[in-house]
Amino acid sequence: MISSISSVVKRHPIITFFVLTYAIAWGCIPFWTFQAGAPFIAALIVIPLTQGLSGLKVLGLRMIRWRVRWYWYVVAIGVPLAVSLAYVGLNVAGGAGVPSLTFTSLTTFLMVFAIRLVNPADGPLGEHPGWNGVALPGLQASYSPLVATAILAPLVAGWHLPLFFLEEGALQPPILVGGLVTTMAVTFWYAWLFNHTRGSVLMVVVAHSVEGLIQAQGWTYMGVWLAVAIGLVVFDRKAWRDPAPAEATTPAAAIPPPRAAAPAAPA
Repeated sequence: MISSISSVVKRHPIITFFVLTYAIAWGCIPFWTFQAGAPFIAALIVIPLTQGLSGLKVLGLRMIRWRVRWYWYVVAIGVPLAVSLAYVGLNVAGGAGVPSLTFTSLTTFLMVFAIRLVNPADGPLGEHPGWNGVALPGLQASYSPLVATAILAPLVAGWHLPLFFLEEGALQPPILVGGLVTTMAVTFWYAWLFNHTRGSVLMVVVAHSVEGLIQAQGWTYMGVWLAVAIGLVVFDRKAWRDPAPAEATTPAAAIPPPRAAAPAAPA
């Protein structure tokens, strides 16, 4: 029984990862704080079973890969800030006012940002070692970055569904539909950043830590992120069509063929 389960996990590591991620997360409802780390937990279960210690080492290196060109730090921080500024500007222009912030000063901004970088119960560190450290590289072993991200995005969005049932008024179309579409669009942005930084989960965690500092939702926020995602696909088509960098890809684990039955002894 155990060997059969192990064989299934080794043959279908990405499917197993998603099943575990959903099971752990949705099983923690309504304790959303614990749910946020489900992708990371699922990664720490699946990788040893399918790739062993070498797989954990690869994930660890992705999580601390900080040696990228300096401008990727500017991009990782600047794009979410630019999206937030665009959202605020469009809100103000439309007469909706300034959205709520999770900070009131630069010191608070930096403190909240730093905590989100290292808190495994929060979205950035709790999610991306799984989504970008395991799922996306595994999918990119078989598919182009565009197809792999198109598979990943709705699964990431669907994983967030419990949020919409736990928050008052969250089932309204601007919140529910806007939130799901925004999550899929942001997943494309994270995948693009991950591939361009040679598989750096750290850079995605940095970007997500900035993105969540402004409490934004609704059609306007969805529209801005959708424009970013479409722009990345349209203007960087080659990166989406060509194979992903080797550092951002996890080849499927080799499964040894079943041993042939021993020949019958001569009568």
